[in-house]
Amino acid sequence: MEGYKKSLKPNSQKLRCALTDAEQKLWQQLRCKQLLGVQFNRQKPVSHFIVDFYCAKARLVVEIDGAQHFDTAHLLKDSIRDQALRTRGLHVLRFNNRQILRDMDAVVEVIYGAVSERIKN
Repeated sequence: MEGYKKSLKPNSQKLRCALTDAEQKLWQQLRCKQLLGVQFNRQKPVSHFIVDFYCAKARLVVEIDGAQHFDTAHLLKDSIRDQALRTRGLHVLRFNNRQILRDMDAVVEVIYGAVSERIKN
């Protein structure tokens, strides 16, 4: 299991109770080991961050971005965060709310491909 900053745990627990519509919809596809039999966690503390979804077996992070993530400051912050996670050997996938809400099949296909590739190695 990936280490994390212990002070993040209470906030991650609160976030699990306040999922966005897009997060709820994706969680229905990932929960209970539905995807290749691997476990995903939601709002999981990893390192110094809380990631939307995390699969330890595939060392995969899935982030869902709302509209605020498209402004310059957020793009930079997300880039720095993604790089920090990658240096820990994690693969990061990012989707926006619209992709989740309008084309769930394509999103799940991308996640399936990433998990499939990462668990066979």
